[in-house]
Amino acid sequence: MKNIRSIIWIKKEDRLLQGLSLTGILPVLPTPFRGDGAVDLPAMERVVDFALACGANGLVFPGFASEVDDLTADERATLLRTVVARVAGRVPVIAGASAPSAEEAIAHSRDAVAAGVTTVMIQAPKSVGVGAEAVGAFYRTIAEAVPEISIVLQNAPAPRGSDLNAETIHAIVAGNPSITYVKEETLPSGPPISAILKGKPAHLKGVIGGGGARYIIDEYQRGACAAMPAVEITDVHVALDRAFRAGDVAKARELYMRTLPLLVIQANYRMRFTKHVLSRRGVMDNDVVRAKLLTFDDYDVAEIDAWLDLARDLLTGEGAHG
Repeated sequence: MKNIRSIIWIKKEDRLLQGLSLTGILPVLPTPFRGDGAVDLPAMERVVDFALACGANGLVFPGFASEVDDLTADERATLLRTVVARVAGRVPVIAGASAPSAEEAIAHSRDAVAAGVTTVMIQAPKSVGVGAEAVGAFYRTIAEAVPEISIVLQNAPAPRGSDLNAETIHAIVAGNPSITYVKEETLPSGPPISAILKGKPAHLKGVIGGGGARYIIDEYQRGACAAMPAVEITDVHVALDRAFRAGDVAKARELYMRTLPLLVIQANYRMRFTKHVLSRRGVMDNDVVRAKLLTFDDYDVAEIDAWLDLARDLLTGEGAHG
């Protein structure tokens, strides 16, 4: 006879299996700042409008690409409410709830639920270690404290993440029906995606690619259900995703090749690059960042703009020619 806790988890699993489905392009939104360094809520709304106009299948906020480590708890909660209100139910919103402790992740998850979001993405802190028992306990603590949520387990590469292997992820997911997706972005991401999908627990709906879409074709070929790139060329990523799903892999590869130079540069300058491109596209007013990132010189700007001009015909979203 099953104990009461087992029955609760089984009922919860049944509910989550009927929940949110994540597929396609799910860009991670940046945090716009004003010239004085304060968050810019009107610009946040414009970024949301841009992503939706580009055809995004869902939006992620906050994430690493949102400079989440440089936001206060109040700022991230206010920004998330702004995103949710602007989306107005048109696409799913996935809230980042990663934190240095389970208690803080629980608080962020509760903020997400209060804002109307029930899917949260959480990376276990490195302090928990890499053992299935310890990391599994971390996620169970959160799931039991906030039973309304479903979780995207984010597996990031070192030094930021813990580089969990597929066997460990299987063990963690198997013991927690609240974990319905894995975002796999260790390097290279392809083999782990294949390994996670092989023999996955029934309640794990899919694996989402990361790495800024720099490996998206390989990830999709291996069965990834979605990708979470930065937002600045969402229109091209949506076109790539649609071509691939329609069976036109050649077209998807062409779009990938034409934008890969931009993604290579983005890997170095991260959020500053995203904000520069969004400024060039008429969506943001500046490339102000709080994170400690490399700065551009005139050669960098000229190179980025040259590659952006070469891809201009692909940029179909609102503000693309701003």
